[in-house]
Amino acid sequence: MTSQTSSTTASQSAAQGSHMWVLTLEMPGRGMTTQYGTWTPPASATRLDVFVTLRGHIVAQHPEMASANTVFFSLEPNQL
Repeated sequence: MTSQTSSTTASQSAAQGSHMWVLTLEMPGRGMTTQYGTWTPPASATRLDVFVTLRGHIVAQHPEMASANTVFFSLEPNQL
């Protein structure tokens, strides 16, 4: 049973991206959104490239956030 649980956990981790991210955007007095997930950026990507891509992804889902302020951004390796 223990090895089966470990195997499931390992396969779930393998399905996740190499980095975990959190991004919060705010339109002062009008609204805020926080989104998070995992992603494996291209090998040549910089932190700025990842930020711009993720921000664009959020704005595509929430066009009203196009001119929002970035309140929080975190990008970390997705491992303990």
